[in-house]
Amino acid sequence: MTLRLLLILGGLSAFGPLAIDLYLPAFPAMAASFGTDSEHIQLSLSAYFIGLASGQLFYGPVADRFGRRKPLLFGIVLFCLASLACALAPSLEWLLAARFAQALGGCAGIVVNRAVVRDLCTPIEAAKAFSQLMLVMGVAPILAPLGGGALLALGGWPLIFLFLAVFSGVYIFAVFFGLPETISQTTPRAPLSSALGRYGRLLREPVFMYHALTGGIAMAGMFAYIAGSPFVFIELYGVPAEHFGWFFGANAAGFILFAQFNSRLLRRRSPVKVLKLTSTIYLVCTLLLLIVALSNPSSLWVMMPPLFGSVAVIALVLPNSSASAMAGHGHQAGVASALMGTMQFVIAGITSAAVGVLHNGTAVPMAAVMASCGVLVVIMARQARRASAAQA
Repeated sequence: MTLRLLLILGGLSAFGPLAIDLYLPAFPAMAASFGTDSEHIQLSLSAYFIGLASGQLFYGPVADRFGRRKPLLFGIVLFCLASLACALAPSLEWLLAARFAQALGGCAGIVVNRAVVRDLCTPIEAAKAFSQLMLVMGVAPILAPLGGGALLALGGWPLIFLFLAVFSGVYIFAVFFGLPETISQTTPRAPLSSALGRYGRLLREPVFMYHALTGGIAMAGMFAYIAGSPFVFIELYGVPAEHFGWFFGANAAGFILFAQFNSRLLRRRSPVKVLKLTSTIYLVCTLLLLIVALSNPSSLWVMMPPLFGSVAVIALVLPNSSASAMAGHGHQAGVASALMGTMQFVIAGITSAAVGVLHNGTAVPMAAVMASCGVLVVIMARQARRASAAQA
């Protein structure tokens, strides 16, 4: 895979983290602007996750039928227009609708990214490529809250969404002029009418489903952290909104380091074997986080080590589970990518909403949801290994 292609795919990978993390420091300001509280502003995260989940089911069959470029360009244009609508939102209801539309556009990049990697790479190469793309997914959360805090201070929360509109506008040109069509001319182009049948067959395939659920539940733990961290950092422990990005970014830095370490692990082990070890580490970290949260420490620094580990190790679970799920589905990479992404963000939407519903003025709801994800990740990874062995 060329450097130019990796840069374009990396930029597309940044759409999600930017749309999610850039406005996190603005939660209190947005709550004041709309005359509500931060828990209701968290609904905009859930609206975005629902849009990501539902939209991917559309893009998957379309990307397999018409190629990768056209649906991707459509999605970026929609993301750009919806970002403008967010900036102009006069009410919370308007904002929620605009965020949903923004996600419908942004999810095109998620589907096409994985499909392009599957078009061009073997399973082990794909796991390495996903690890490289995780670098962007790690850097973006570091820079996004810092940038969001700066934009908030400079022109208020609407400026954050105006930035997203400009960023996506730039990528319309980058994709149009720089991204070639990667689907092979010899690959069968299934009609759109067969989409439901292909989704149904994938749902009945244990190896795909268990690997997809392993990554999806790990990602749900990440979004539980994203949903709960503004309250925990800013309101519970008094971190100034403009400094939120430093604490959030420290955990994202761990995500980056672990993602690059994953490439080294893959030199001697298959993605399935790496997943066995890393899923257990994820469980240990999240359980430690819950124990610390239940003790209600007076200092944020006591919570940071297990929180760091809980976020960082996700970078070892996601690329390996994604590569293992996508293996063997080159003829329908778009549909496989879409179904995997839909499951991931449905679960993420539920967990992020659960953090808000369980809110009790402590860090326990966030930690409890993340620990629950840790337990389920180990169970799904174990079932995936058994299904893979049975298939072999």
